[in-house]
Amino acid sequence: MRKQFLFIILALIVVNTSQAQTKSTKIGYIDMEYILQNVPNYKEAQTQLEQKAEKWKQEIETKKLEINKLKDALKAEKALLTNELIDERETEIKFLEKETLDYQQQRFGVNGDLIRQKSALAKPIQDQVFTAVQDIAEAKRYDFIFDRSSDLTMLFAAKRYDVSDQVLRVITRTDKREQLTKKQLAIEEEKENKESAIDESPALQERQKILDERKAARDKILEDRKAAQEEKIRIYEENKKAIRDAREAKKNGTVSEPVKKESTPSVTPSTEAVKTTEATKTTATDDTRAKQAEERQKLYDERKKALEERRSKILEEREAAKKAREQKAKEDKEKQGNTTNN
Repeated sequence: MRKQFLFIILALIVVNTSQAQTKSTKIGYIDMEYILQNVPNYKEAQTQLEQKAEKWKQEIETKKLEINKLKDALKAEKALLTNELIDERETEIKFLEKETLDYQQQRFGVNGDLIRQKSALAKPIQDQVFTAVQDIAEAKRYDFIFDRSSDLTMLFAAKRYDVSDQVLRVITRTDKREQLTKKQLAIEEEKENKESAIDESPALQERQKILDERKAARDKILEDRKAAQEEKIRIYEENKKAIRDAREAKKNGTVSEPVKKESTPSVTPSTEAVKTTEATKTTATDDTRAKQAEERQKLYDERKKALEERRSKILEEREAAKKAREQKAKEDKEKQGNTTNN
C-alpha cells in the first residue's frame, strides 16, 4: 500500500512539473475488466471455465454429504460398537475430511486450478491490450495511461479520458485484418480515421450519438413494418391453404355429410382466431403508424425550430445593417453641414 501511495505522489509531481514547464499533460485510462468481458474469445472460454468450476463445486458437495452420512451413522451406532470400531470409523472420517479439504485447495486455493487457468486465459488478451495501449499512446500522444481495475486507486476519472473502447477496436481490427482484401482494408482504414477523429472531438462524439439514436429509431420502424407485412402474408397463406384443403376434400368426396355437419362448428373458432389475429395486427399497425407520426412530428418540430432560429438571425443581421446605414448617413450629413458652414 505504501508503494502505491508513493507511486501516486510521484505521478502527481511529474504531472505538475510537466504542466509548469511545458504543455499540458495528456492522461487516459482503461478498464481491463470491461475490455476482457467484451472480447468474444475470452467470454466463451470464461463460460467454459465457470462450467468446470461448477462441476468441481458439485464434487466437493458430494464428498461432504458422504462424510456427513458417515458421521450420522457413527452417531446412531456408537452405543453398539466397540472402541476399536469407533476409532477405525473416526479415522476414516478424518481421512475423508482431509482429502476433501486438499481437493478444495487444489481447485479453488490461492494457487489452485481456477486461479491458474484464469491467469492463462487472460494473459494473451492482456498482451494484446498492452500492445494496443502503446500504439494508441504513441499515435495520440498520451503521457500516461492507467488501468482503473488494477490496485492503483482512482478516486475520479472523467469519461472523456476512457480509451477502453479504442483498445477494443484495435484488438478487433487486428483479428479482422488477416481476412480482409486490399479494398476492404482501405475501407476499414477510412472508417478507423473517422472513429479516431470522433474520439478526439467531444462535439463530434455528441453528434455521432444523435445520429446513432436516429438510425436506431429508423431501423425499429422498418423492423415493425417488416414484421407487420410478414404477419399479413402468413395469415393470407393460412387462409389460402384452408380454402384449398376444403376444396380438395369436397372434390375427392372424402368428407361425408355428417362429418361436414360436425366439422362446421370447428370452422368458427378458426374464423374467430383469424379475426383476433387480424385485430392484433391492426393494433400493431396502428401503433407503428402512431410511432411514425410521432417521429415525423419530431423531425418537423426540429426543422421548424431551426428555420425560426435562422429567420431570427437573418432579421437581427438586417436590423444591424440598417442601423449601421442610418448611422453612416447621419455622420455623412453632419460632415456635409460642417463643410457648408465653413
